[in-house]
Amino acid sequence: MVSRMKTLPGTGGVPVPESSRIPLSLYIHWPWCVRKCPYCDFNSRPVMGALPTETYVSLLLRDLESQLEYLRPGRRLETIYIGGGTPSLMAGKEIGTLLQGVRNLIEVSPVSPECEISMEANPGTVESDSLIRYREAGVNRLSLGVQSFNDRELRILGRIHSADDARAAIRQAAAAFDNFNIDIMFGLPGETRESLAEDLREAIGSGSTHLSFYQLTIEEGTAFARRVPEGIPDPDTLAEMGDLVLSELARAGFRRYEVSGYAQEGRRCRHNLNYWGYGDYLAIGAGAHGKISDERGVFRYAQTGDPRRYMDNVRTLETPFQESRWVGRDELPFEFMLDGLRLTDGVTVQSFEERTGLGYSVIEPAVNEAVGEGLLTAESGRLVPTARGLDFLSDLQELFLP
Repeated sequence: MVSRMKTLPGTGGVPVPESSRIPLSLYIHWPWCVRKCPYCDFNSRPVMGALPTETYVSLLLRDLESQLEYLRPGRRLETIYIGGGTPSLMAGKEIGTLLQGVRNLIEVSPVSPECEISMEANPGTVESDSLIRYREAGVNRLSLGVQSFNDRELRILGRIHSADDARAAIRQAAAAFDNFNIDIMFGLPGETRESLAEDLREAIGSGSTHLSFYQLTIEEGTAFARRVPEGIPDPDTLAEMGDLVLSELARAGFRRYEVSGYAQEGRRCRHNLNYWGYGDYLAIGAGAHGKISDERGVFRYAQTGDPRRYMDNVRTLETPFQESRWVGRDELPFEFMLDGLRLTDGVTVQSFEERTGLGYSVIEPAVNEAVGEGLLTAESGRLVPTARGLDFLSDLQELFLP
């Protein structure tokens, strides 16, 4: 099997001698959805005709095989995440083929017995039987894109499901999984503190072990960016909404561990923690982004976003990734802090040194400045954003720019 990685020219900026200690994940991207939502800037395309699911799954595994040089002794796959798009357009049998193929390929670094295997699902595309099939296929954590329990808000967001569809999907998820997430958005057009409180009440009472509450942002290139909807709450109201989310979820036993992530004890998303902790992740599928560290440095790569072109590239394995680069020495501090400072527990100095190959002295001036501005604490070898630091996260992160 030809590897697209082995033929890449150049070397890295800073060797990462402790790369064998960095957690390794696998991200699998499914690029199709029923309909593109107006706020979505992810790599997704509406279904046009029959889906090439069997071919796509086969090529995903071929792509993974071409990247196996990075699965060296001592590194095992800790998490798998199937995202999209709408992966729940795949049948349970197809998910089973995919996950079994991953297990068959990864021999030198076997999937951990505790491996977290997450999959995204749209409430408008799932049924009780399909969720059971996903669980039987090996998925052990589900993420439901509910977004709202209000039908008016769901219509504004362009979602294909209703509030009742969401409630039904949650009941079915609770029956099939003991660990599942619900995505909810706030700051929606016409939303009030009262309607957000109702969403919070339903989400807390859903039986979910993890909740992701995101503020609506208008992303470049989306339908909302081309025509911004009316009625988006003003900044003061948005701040009050954020405080309401934080207080109500804390009262219900959901601890905030990341800017938008809230989990019950022992249910934090390990895959996302690996992202935010500057871990490594292989990436297969159209538009997937990966990061790998070794003795040459930190290497980033991105697959082409077009599904047809992606499949053609993998068939021949002659085309390099659409984007690839070794991260320069001067970029490493900002890259590390951009992710790590999203975590409410912050990062350790040891992890910075292990995962960048740099010494603490490189970031010490920026750390001291952040501490002086009340954005960060630095105690016992741990760098933790303060409440003010989380509120002004961009300002904190920018202190580490080259």
